Amino acid sequence: MASTQFDKLVASGKQVGEVIAVDHFLIRVRGLQPINTHAVVLFEDGSKGYVHHVYEDYVVVLHLGAKTVTIGMVVVLQHDKLVARVGKNYVGRVISVLGEPLDGKGPIEPDGTWPIFHTAPMLYERCLLDTPLETGITTLDIMYSLARGQRMALLGDGKSGKSSLATQIAINQRSTDITTVYVLIGKRRADLIELIDRLENNGAMEKTIVIAATMFESLVLNYLAPYMAAAMGEYFWQQLGQDTLVIYDDLTSHAMAYREISLLAGVSPGRDSYPGDMFYTHSSLVERAGKLERNKATQTILPIVYAPGGDITAYLPTNVMSMTDGQWILDMEVFREIMRPAVSTGLSVTRVGGAGHNKRQKALAVQTSKALAAYKQAEEYAHFGSELSDESAADLERGKNLYKLFNQVVGETYSFMEQQLLLDIVVNMSPGESFDMEAMKKAVKDHAAQVGEDDDGSDESKTYIAARDALKAKSLVQKVDEDTAAAPPQTTPPSDEDKAKAETDKQSGGESKSADDGKKDTDAKSDKDEDKSKEEKKEHKKKFSFKHKKKEETEDHNHKDTKKPGTVLEPEEGVIVPETKVDADIEDPNKALAEKKAEETPSEEKQPEGKPGDTKEEQKS
Repeated sequence: MASTQFDKLVASGKQVGEVIAVDHFLIRVRGLQPINTHAVVLFEDGSKGYVHHVYEDYVVVLHLGAKTVTIGMVVVLQHDKLVARVGKNYVGRVISVLGEPLDGKGPIEPDGTWPIFHTAPMLYERCLLDTPLETGITTLDIMYSLARGQRMALLGDGKSGKSSLATQIAINQRSTDITTVYVLIGKRRADLIELIDRLENNGAMEKTIVIAATMFESLVLNYLAPYMAAAMGEYFWQQLGQDTLVIYDDLTSHAMAYREISLLAGVSPGRDSYPGDMFYTHSSLVERAGKLERNKATQTILPIVYAPGGDITAYLPTNVMSMTDGQWILDMEVFREIMRPAVSTGLSVTRVGGAGHNKRQKALAVQTSKALAAYKQAEEYAHFGSELSDESAADLERGKNLYKLFNQVVGETYSFMEQQLLLDIVVNMSPGESFDMEAMKKAVKDHAAQVGEDDDGSDESKTYIAARDALKAKSLVQKVDEDTAAAPPQTTPPSDEDKAKAETDKQSGGESKSADDGKKDTDAKSDKDEDKSKEEKKEHKKKFSFKHKKKEETEDHNHKDTKKPGTVLEPEEGVIVPETKVDADIEDPNKALAEKKAEETPSEEKQPEGKPGDTKEEQKS
């Protein structure tokens, strides 16, 4: 049959070429001109390929088949564009990049075809986004909301929960009118099996199309996988007028496959050895999202990008962030310590804002951001081990409850109303209150159903207030009544007998009390006079006493008696002393001073004045 189709194409006058070189999946074909890029060609053995590059004397064809192509084989043009088989029958199935079923449930009848490299709608064909997309995750829906038709990047290190978060968003679409297209690029077979099990166990497989390109398949199929997913979503979006969600898991593997293809094809490498058109390649995938003016349908795209070591400033993360409308960043530290999904509340951002949010949701988003900031500050104070103030302790407890609320396992999702009830209770909790978060999460679905359809999103809605108060009372574990704590303790009113007895005790006790008070006043006056006399004696003794303590004289280098004979002052360290001249007669100044003192003081052995020969008695007389 393939040979018959090949002969018909040749006989119809289609362009024909000859294989001149084979390098794995890269085939060089001479001829085929004129031909367009992305045109589909048919080989003589029945396998297919598409034109990747066009040069003056040959074209480079990427082979899509599993058979080996030989030199000299004839090639003929089949289609001007590479198309994908699309249709509603693909919903709930697992297929390959070429549209072949992989789940063993039989063949799939397509509704038609759609160009894989389709051009994104023009700007004048689009309209503003105004409808939120429910992810089922409280952190994202309240603080970093996603609108239908938005492009939101999901960044994070390896094993930080990127695929689990994307799977959780796909699971939540089971209760919406959105069709999800989930494409795996360069993943293991175990990852594919895990994804299918999660979707089937949570009842979301019936609204999901899974396209798989494992790491064991060719680089060409890994490169085409996200284009195939975008084409499938565009058919539902533009042709059928249905809202779709396309998840690329992940674009880092796609970029690596494209880099290898480009290097083998001889393309000059750029930054990190990626080809120069790497930005255009990813932007052509991401821009195939939006909201159309003609049918008001939307296509939302969620690209996942690997950030090595959590570095969001790397080449690929910065590229994708610059072409999307926001990013959710997953932090490994948050993943290990606080909550999962590990959304970084400091780095994540949405550029669409609260599109479609009511007043209550916007107010809760502001309160939640302030509560998390206050929790971070109180946590820093708590690390010092010091006693926290009542306000800081309340902020710390509120933040802990918020993170308990934000923890959600795969398959645990909440509607917008359920999220509002939960957050309203936790954010506005009073100091001293404590809640059973698990019981609150289980009971919130029943209480959310009690809110009337006429709820306008304001705090004055009676049905909302009643549901919130009932949920709070059911999950409240401990409550401190501030009015009771501040008021004095209440006692029962006394009876008539107690009043009469108290009056008698008061009269008898009053007399004794006056006598005791008089005695106490006399004793206090005498003690006061005694203390006063002691103080006066002490002042008198201090004023007229002739005994003075001798000051302890401490002699050091800075406090020497310079008038004392024989004192030599040594210069301080580092001080330059000028040279002094000493008289030649006085070689030793200390010795001269001693001799001078001896001359002024007469010796005890010197005889007193008198006549010579007189006795001692006569001299005395």
